[in-house]
Amino acid sequence: MNFSSKLLEDAVGEFARLPGVGQKTALRLVLHLLNQNNEDVARFTQSLNKLKNEIQFCKTCLNISDNEICEICASPKRDHTLICVVEDTRDVMAIENTSQFNGVYHVLGGLISPMDGIGPTDLEVDSLVKRLENSETKEVIFALSATMEGDTTLFYLHKRLKTFDIIISTIARGIAFGGELEYVDEITLGRSITTRVPYTNSLSR
Repeated sequence: MNFSSKLLEDAVGEFARLPGVGQKTALRLVLHLLNQNNEDVARFTQSLNKLKNEIQFCKTCLNISDNEICEICASPKRDHTLICVVEDTRDVMAIENTSQFNGVYHVLGGLISPMDGIGPTDLEVDSLVKRLENSETKEVIFALSATMEGDTTLFYLHKRLKTFDIIISTIARGIAFGGELEYVDEITLGRSITTRVPYTNSLSR
């Protein structure tokens, strides 16, 4: 792609680094910003700077938050004896959109993937174990994507948590194998939460 300006080329190059954004889409976005007034562009850049500099991770569940403790963990209306373990913040948002879950979360920050060099120590597993040791948790739900990495992580987590006197369950397999949780429709995901099954029974068949 030929550019009439080095500044334009650099800006398009930065936008094109975003996931799912190609050069043509990046060019449209940059040209759109160029057509906005200075106040709108300043507000856009300021919001990104604030996001990067001020965002926090909840000290309890590791979800993205504006404060040390996120709104979900701080809410007395949530069932704090029920923990849903997810890969990342996108999955928290997906489950919250179903309005079918009233417990709290624990964000792992990824999935075990030897091919990508990601092992158990790279995830927030130890913090989950410590959390269970210091709480009155009754049930842990594994809500991980139905992929090879998701199942590998499920197997490892079950081994780490099976000594606790808690119910360990996983979302129902209405979600197709190989499916990413964030792309599942809200009805299917909501039903998977409400019809969850014991982990050991679900994968031992």
